[in-house]
Amino acid sequence: MNRTSRRAPRRLLAGIGAAAVLLAAGACSSDGSDGSGDTRGSGGGASGRPTGTVTVFAAASLQESFTTLGKTFEKRYPGTKVAFNFGGSDSLAAGITGGAPADVFASASPRTMKTVTDAGDAAGTPATFVRNRLEIAALQGNPDHISSLKDLTRSGLKVVLCAETVPCGAATRTALEASGLKLTPVSYEQDVKSALTKVELKEADAAVVYRTDVKAAGGKVEGVEFPESAEAVNDYPIVRLKNAGNASGAKAFLALVNSAEGRKVLGAAGFLTP
Repeated sequence: MNRTSRRAPRRLLAGIGAAAVLLAAGACSSDGSDGSGDTRGSGGGASGRPTGTVTVFAAASLQESFTTLGKTFEKRYPGTKVAFNFGGSDSLAAGITGGAPADVFASASPRTMKTVTDAGDAAGTPATFVRNRLEIAALQGNPDHISSLKDLTRSGLKVVLCAETVPCGAATRTALEASGLKLTPVSYEQDVKSALTKVELKEADAAVVYRTDVKAAGGKVEGVEFPESAEAVNDYPIVRLKNAGNASGAKAFLALVNSAEGRKVLGAAGFLTP
């Protein structure tokens, strides 16, 4: 074999090696390792653990329990922060569909959640994680001796209700219709906490709120149950939002809410299991 023929296999091997290098380089450029792949905006570190701020829009009635869970989340994942926006579910939904930056939405009713899903702003299907029912919040000590929903229709009694556009108000309307009662409040409030505050400050004699809010008031009001509330139990759906800036943080927060620990906190606040 001459010298030229001995060199041919070497040239062939060199060509194969160069091709392999080029293929490997092409794979690297297409797998997102340049920072434009799946890791963008995920809020996750190298280990996949959530980092950064998780923005949660949640119904006002979730304030106490979600604040507790937010502290648990931040302790579990050092370096994270949970930023809450509590309010009327309808206002929160309008903010989300209007472009307000948020990672998670927890609504007090499927109807207000539908506003978000119909706009295409939900990532996946919302899941009901708790339920809630209404209760009358009377002045501390119940000086007006309120014992039923019908008592709220008495002349001279100052009653506050949630606006009918928010879940608390819609549920109250359902309960009143179920009992055949008509009630004209002194004011309609934009979220359940505002209605409760009117009674706490003695600006109203009573309000129809959620049992969880009466419990959260810690003795500042007197809770009065009424059977018609069974006709107006609200489901609370939660979902990660499609344009979440911190997707991994949102997923981790939802996991905490749906965990045994999350159910324990929500149950202690008076929420019902789905």
